[in-house]
Amino acid sequence: MDDQNWLAERFEANRSHLRGVAYRMLGSLTEADDAVQEAWIRLSRTETSHVENLRAWLTTVVGRVCLNMLRSRETRREASLEPHLPDLILSPEAGIDPEQEALLGDSVGLALLLVLDSLTPAERVAFVLHDVFAVPFDEIAPIVGRTPTAARQLASRARRRVQGAPVPDVDLAGQWAVVDAFLAASRAGDFERLLAVLDAEVVLRADGGLARPGLTSLIRGARAVAERSMTFRRGVETSTRMLVNGIPAGVAWAPDGRPFAVVAVTVKGGRIVAIDVLADPDRLGQLDFTVVAG
Repeated sequence: MDDQNWLAERFEANRSHLRGVAYRMLGSLTEADDAVQEAWIRLSRTETSHVENLRAWLTTVVGRVCLNMLRSRETRREASLEPHLPDLILSPEAGIDPEQEALLGDSVGLALLLVLDSLTPAERVAFVLHDVFAVPFDEIAPIVGRTPTAARQLASRARRRVQGAPVPDVDLAGQWAVVDAFLAASRAGDFERLLAVLDAEVVLRADGGLARPGLTSLIRGARAVAERSMTFRRGVETSTRMLVNGIPAGVAWAPDGRPFAVVAVTVKGGRIVAIDVLADPDRLGQLDFTVVAG
């Protein structure tokens, strides 16, 4: 085996890990794949005889690539205050597969990704590399262009924000019981039963994209969310249960059989603390619904 083939084989052995790093950084599967591909291009052009730990080297390369992508994205999105949901990872109700486990790791839920999306690019990179993948601050510092002490401070600020993200209940069956109660109340149009399963500070985020701007919204508070949930009745009747990033969700189908929206529900302490709705037809068209449509 020549050196290039050997290098390609080593890279493929680390691809799932690198994709998981990039997904946490970017919240986008397409951009994560782009970042991993860029890492391969850089690796193939680099003299690696001095590299003692290829996995660690590749992780830091992906970190640099993602930082550049995040900075570019920040410039594009700085004028928009509308909710933008990260890319969704769909799984059948029975559970996620090994490849998705590698991508999600310790439950990269939507709530966590949304908090990560609120960080500055440097904060996000420092936090993900150090707190998730145990990269030392001495190695993070040159990536973010700071001293090791400043890189530590970036991660610390990010950590304080991340600690505010709701962590879903561990018991998946218990989560489904709450979601089923929510759906039953929506079907029945029972406002009081809806309030009973919603946390007082529940947040509903809907992302309709450019095609459905009227569906894009951010609603806070149990009563306001319950009122909006009363409009879910038709979608509930045509929904298919599944998991999104490891938490209960459902896909509502349009009359022509196309997916109309994906609704993911975060349950904490036996109450719904977040409802995230992806209704952007362009992004829905990029999802593989065969995992749940069978």
